[in-house]
Amino acid sequence: MTETSAGSIRGILPVVHMPYQDDLSIDCDTLRKEVDYIFETGADGLCLALVSDLLRLTTDERIRLSRQLVEFAGGRGPVTISVGAESTLQAAAFARAAEDAGAAALMAIPPLSQALAEDQLRAYFTGILEAVSLPVFIQDASSYVGTAMSVEFQAGLFEEFGNRILYKPEATPLGPVISALREMTGGKAAIFEGSGGVLLIDSYRRGVTGTIPGVEMLDGLVALWDALEKGDDRRAYEVYQPICAMCTLQLQGGLDGFIVTERYLLHRQGLFPNEVHRGPLSYQLDSPTRAEIDRIYALLVEALARA
Repeated sequence: MTETSAGSIRGILPVVHMPYQDDLSIDCDTLRKEVDYIFETGADGLCLALVSDLLRLTTDERIRLSRQLVEFAGGRGPVTISVGAESTLQAAAFARAAEDAGAAALMAIPPLSQALAEDQLRAYFTGILEAVSLPVFIQDASSYVGTAMSVEFQAGLFEEFGNRILYKPEATPLGPVISALREMTGGKAAIFEGSGGVLLIDSYRRGVTGTIPGVEMLDGLVALWDALEKGDDRRAYEVYQPICAMCTLQLQGGLDGFIVTERYLLHRQGLFPNEVHRGPLSYQLDSPTRAEIDRIYALLVEALARA
């Protein structure tokens, strides 16, 4: 993968949500339909990442999904595969499998089982980068899982590996982290926000290259991104307000809050045939929360209809 092709990774790159059959196996037919929906709705590519239930997938599933998602995408946009694991050996194996499958880029969170010193983190990410030739998103998902990485450490990887390094910061506070990464990389690094939309406007104004949301409000995120690109603040805030309200509701459940809400909405929209989850779950939707999701989603539909 050349630097030019790495530079072409931009815009809206939603994370696929994982559909399951009643026996908890992956529903590949629905997943293919989801990928078609992603591109038909106006996304620029897609990712396999944390809200894909990544931490609940088997090793064989993760490797197989690399091939399937590239096949389902059919060249319509870049496919990014998350390869983060508890050891460098595991992560490098996932990375090689993704590269062999035709992925355009990789994404990696640090190991989650313990907080690591920066020399250990550097060895981990270096091991991934040396195993393949693809660009790698450095993902600090510490708002949901794991421990925050210093901005200085992350910028050091860009200094060493250049444009093969992309960023998906999700540490708190997100805005200042994005600005610091831009400053420390001389404005050359590609930075993608992953707030689900709640911080997209602020992130856009700080110069992000793109956004990595879920699929459940993708039509809204596409409209919001397009409004920002056109400089249409009125339209941007009109669409943003229900998206922000939905994300705020999801945030109370952490990572599982996003996962269960996304599956509920995708089922409600008719894209998923069920709401089957792989447990255990740290958060579940009760009846009042489902009712509030319905009210907020109706506001988003109304906002989109006013285009």
